[in-house]
Amino acid sequence: MSATWWYTFGTVVFFVVMLVLFWEAALVGAGFDAGSVLAAGLAGVVWIAATVPMLLDYRRRDEDAVPVRRRRAFVPLLVALACSLVLGYATGIWVIAAVPLVEAIVLLNWGPGIRLRVVLVVTVLLAALWAIDARFGIPADGGSTWFLLGFYAASLPAVTILSLWWWDVVLTLDRARAAEARLAATQERLRVATDVHDLQGHHLQVIALQLELAERLMTSDPEASLAQVRAARSSVDEARQGTRDLALRFRSVPLRDELANAVDLLRAAGVAAEATVDR
Repeated sequence: MSATWWYTFGTVVFFVVMLVLFWEAALVGAGFDAGSVLAAGLAGVVWIAATVPMLLDYRRRDEDAVPVRRRRAFVPLLVALACSLVLGYATGIWVIAAVPLVEAIVLLNWGPGIRLRVVLVVTVLLAALWAIDARFGIPADGGSTWFLLGFYAASLPAVTILSLWWWDVVLTLDRARAAEARLAATQERLRVATDVHDLQGHHLQVIALQLELAERLMTSDPEASLAQVRAARSSVDEARQGTRDLALRFRSVPLRDELANAVDLLRAAGVAAEATVDR
């Protein structure tokens, strides 16, 4: 799971970095002054840095939590907004200016089904801004570089949601496997409980009959009565051994639970302890 997440994380960050390199190359090729190119590059680096905590927060998101975690998303959103303003002022290209804020909005912890609608809206918005730039803002001799830049920028939200969707699918499958394992453990516990009930019930009936017979023979045949008491004691031992055998056949406790129990015992003894198990 950890490797899958970092693959997803790396994919999104890679596309963001490539977009920043794209617009830097386009600005240099279009003859923008060095100050504008430098400002756009710095804004891109800050935007990349702001994307990282939003992705990490997405990994820790809870399906039952509020759809948008305002407190966690507030700072990255402000940073993305500032980057958009700097890019708009430095380049005058609408599609470049809008991408950081749009990407930050896409990365928010939206509820099920809402993210897709958000991506559709912002993709249409970026496409419209791209068309406006192509008509009024992009230099006439921009060539294919600006076309690729606009296409890349407009498709970034879709690429992001596909990567996050892949992570959600993997996470859902992992949760399903965990639920299946818990169900199997519950079924096994029920089976063992049934076996213990049958075993103990059988032995208790035998012991009851042996003790009743010993009671009846106590006055007429003490030796036979004593033999029945010994037999009852032997039945008790057999019941204990049968219970132990059933317990040994029961599935072992997972390592994660064993470590958690060990940590609890150490903490109860006043020892600072912590255990981390990679999924």
